[in-house]
Amino acid sequence: MDLQQEFEQAEIDVNNLSSRPSNDILLQLYSLHKQSKVGDVNIDPPSNPFDIIGKAKYQAWAQQKGKSKEDCMKEYIALVQKLKG
Repeated sequence: MDLQQEFEQAEIDVNNLSSRPSNDILLQLYSLHKQSKVGDVNIDPPSNPFDIIGKAKYQAWAQQKGKSKEDCMKEYIALVQKLKG
């Protein structure tokens, strides 16, 4: 299996985990996925001061800035594998 196929399988596997990951892990999965699919953050941060979830997601994605798509895909796959146990 090539990297793209492994990543696509991890996208499926993450939805079939036996238990819900913590919010920190979910943010990590989100940011790695966004960086893999989109690249560096390309949107403005949420302007609503009460959008705590939106701000957390934005910050998590922004922390991945500069990482290559391939590196993020590998990290995402490894994290999903770890969560599968």
